[in-house]
Amino acid sequence: SNIFYGWEYFTTESFMVKVKTLKTNPCIMKVKIKNKTENIRAVWMEKNVIQMIDQRKLPFELKFFNARNYNDVAFAIKNMAVRGAPSIGAAAVYGIAQAHAQKKDIKNAAKILRNTRPTAHDLFYAIDYMLKEIKSGNDAKNSAEKYVESLVNECRMIGVHGEKLIKNNYRILTHCNAGALATVDYGTALAPMRFAHYNKKNVFVFVDETRPRLQGMLTSWELLNENIKHRVIPDNA
Repeated sequence: SNIFYGWEYFTTESFMVKVKTLKTNPCIMKVKIKNKTENIRAVWMEKNVIQMIDQRKLPFELKFFNARNYNDVAFAIKNMAVRGAPSIGAAAVYGIAQAHAQKKDIKNAAKILRNTRPTAHDLFYAIDYMLKEIKSGNDAKNSAEKYVESLVNECRMIGVHGEKLIKNNYRILTHCNAGALATVDYGTALAPMRFAHYNKKNVFVFVDETRPRLQGMLTSWELLNENIKHRVIPDNA
């Protein structure tokens, strides 16, 4: 894939893992593409096109949703092609940056994106952040990248510290999806499990199916790509 720009070694206190990089940013989520394992993010921006893993297609096929304007981003959020508060926020900041680059009405773009999820506070915060950055004269694309990197770094630190709490042979129950798909990379609840797995700890994950949207299948898909042992269980089991 042409989105990757080389290899880096990513180090924490307890392990070192070789990851592919998107420009200078490490991507740790593993995805099997054409019999190869790639490191990728759930949402990113390349050449003014916002690309995201289309979560509506998972777990049966891997497809990418390409948003070429803020209306496309709004469609992706409203129709759950992108899910998870941090990933939605990332899509929104990229959408505002894209609208700014295309010399569109930023306030109108913000209004349309804001109306996609009336209760999504991360979305509102992301939009307000971008409006403030642009008003201050800061580069919109750089501001969007800074916002996304802050999200990713928070998840990385959850993984670094949370991994220490996981002992060998732990059994862990998850609900909904709190993995890299929902948070751009690493995940929140899933990050410590990823890091424990990288550190050669034996963990087994029970994945609630999470009705009615069945987000557990997204968690299962992520765990499968990481080769982490797990089972999906019905919510009423």
